[in-house]
Amino acid sequence: MRGRSDGGKKKPVIVLVCVASVVLVFVYLFFGSSNHGASAIEYGRKLGLGGDDDDTKKDDSSSSTSFYVEDGSNDGFTPRSFPVCDDRHSELIPCLDRNLIYQMRLKLDLSLMEHYERHCPPPERRFNCLIPPPPGYKIPIKWPKSRDEVWKVNIPHTHLAHEKSDQNWMVVKGEKINFPGGGTHFHYGADKYIASMANMLKFPNNILNNGGNLRTFLDVGCGVASFGGYLLASEIMTMSLAPNDVHQNQIQFALERGIPAYLGVLGTKRLPYPSRSFELAHCSRCRIDWLQRDGILLLELDRVLRPGGYFAYSSPEAYAQDEEDLRIWREMSALVGRMCWTIAAKRNQTVIWQKPLTNDCYLGREPGTQPPLCNSDSDPDAVYGVNMESCITQYSDHDHKAKGSGLAPWPARLTSPPPRLADFGYSTDMFEKDTETWRQRVDTYWDLLSPKIQSDTVRNIMDMKASMGSFAAALKEKDVWVMNVVPENGPNTLKLIYDRGLMGAVHSWCEAFSTYPRTYDLLHAWDIISDIKKRGCSAEDLLLEMDRILRPSGFILIRDKQLVVDLVKKYLKALHWEAVETKTASESDQDSDNVILIVQKKLWLTSESLRDLE
Repeated sequence: MRGRSDGGKKKPVIVLVCVASVVLVFVYLFFGSSNHGASAIEYGRKLGLGGDDDDTKKDDSSSSTSFYVEDGSNDGFTPRSFPVCDDRHSELIPCLDRNLIYQMRLKLDLSLMEHYERHCPPPERRFNCLIPPPPGYKIPIKWPKSRDEVWKVNIPHTHLAHEKSDQNWMVVKGEKINFPGGGTHFHYGADKYIASMANMLKFPNNILNNGGNLRTFLDVGCGVASFGGYLLASEIMTMSLAPNDVHQNQIQFALERGIPAYLGVLGTKRLPYPSRSFELAHCSRCRIDWLQRDGILLLELDRVLRPGGYFAYSSPEAYAQDEEDLRIWREMSALVGRMCWTIAAKRNQTVIWQKPLTNDCYLGREPGTQPPLCNSDSDPDAVYGVNMESCITQYSDHDHKAKGSGLAPWPARLTSPPPRLADFGYSTDMFEKDTETWRQRVDTYWDLLSPKIQSDTVRNIMDMKASMGSFAAALKEKDVWVMNVVPENGPNTLKLIYDRGLMGAVHSWCEAFSTYPRTYDLLHAWDIISDIKKRGCSAEDLLLEMDRILRPSGFILIRDKQLVVDLVKKYLKALHWEAVETKTASESDQDSDNVILIVQKKLWLTSESLRDLE
């Protein structure tokens, strides 16, 4: 009896020890990285690297969500700190996170590139923490020097320099990575390649903008975006597009260089651009099977190209004589012929096709010709999360009659009323007033920013609610570019933005944007926080997302209601932001009830970075 009694006492003790061990291991794994993050900021603060004041030192940032304290306000709470994400998340892109795909066991078709498309985490799987910079992070090199060199520590990935060493993509030189301007099909420089294309098309002075008539380009499979970077000298804006694939950091390098770029893929969803947005699309050995699924990917390019637009294709199929390349060339030529494209020029390794200017060819095809014309009720401008269609988008009556888009050459295009204003019922007078209103507002912004910035402080800008693009238009004389974001739940005015010679993307701010952390110098948030709160989305999540994509020492211009500005001010310490200026909008302004808040993101480094510096 005694033996049985002793054994009975030992079993609960053993079970208790096992349970306690499991709990301790779980606590360590779950909270370990957050504790490290909290100490990292505190360590940075001690060395004067942009931490907050002593009040914040007392915080315990060891939870996976915000830490709140009572503040006597209506809601009774205000955040005091966010934990820092683990260092391995320094390049996290929440909606393009392959770890999330594995964890959620999403069944995706790899052959259709679905694993490179957007898959956003549900609220319970979001990272409610600050994304740390990589060890030794430095403020990026300023434009225009940044086109040709970046700090290696900011993007510590050199595999492309080795993999593409024979193509002059990039070269590691000491603390920097240099970009000689080469590419897979233009080893000796993008500038020579661009001039050759202009010569093929017989454009004046071998300049590819053709007197300002070609302004917006799309570069598919862009590499490190040297093609788009060198086109800027010709006043051509290029949306450099590539997925987060085996060349993982190509878009990150592009944005670090100060070149417009976006993470995306030709897969199953439409690109986030409206119809008739680009004068030229480009593919230089972009490794895309254009014949798959009845040519659906070429038809997607066709949708976004303007009347008379070009597709420049540099690939072995355009010149090689082996059996497989000849087969692909024959089939591709037949497909684009049925799409009414014609060869504008062909030389050596490059062929340039051109779309028709009118609907005449489409309407003159034999009945049953494939691919078919899209149904009349199909909206070619509906893009966010919309599947591609295997059909040809006809032109509007206006474009058909005008034999083209009817756009003025650049730079007159920027301030000329776009023909598609009528699609929204907007008048020329409304357009001109909007342009003038934002000119005055931008002047005010820069007056408020002037104590903090120099002429080269800001390069990459995002307008989070771009409307007709007048904020970006007001910045024409500054050496910047603007990613104009049009929310997907409002008027799809992005086509007006492209018609002005600017560029951007459709997006929902209830989700993370398709870009790397630390890619923008300035964010403009006009009423966007109010808008997402009305939709029931999290303002806190949006603020964390803004922090993710903003570079250290970057700025946010918030123009919103007083209640929203007060809310943001509560988060300043938690986000390690600093208020630079607060100003009430002018009484003469149409949104005079709005308040302007300018904040700056502080530079803080993790403990590992500081050890490297020491």
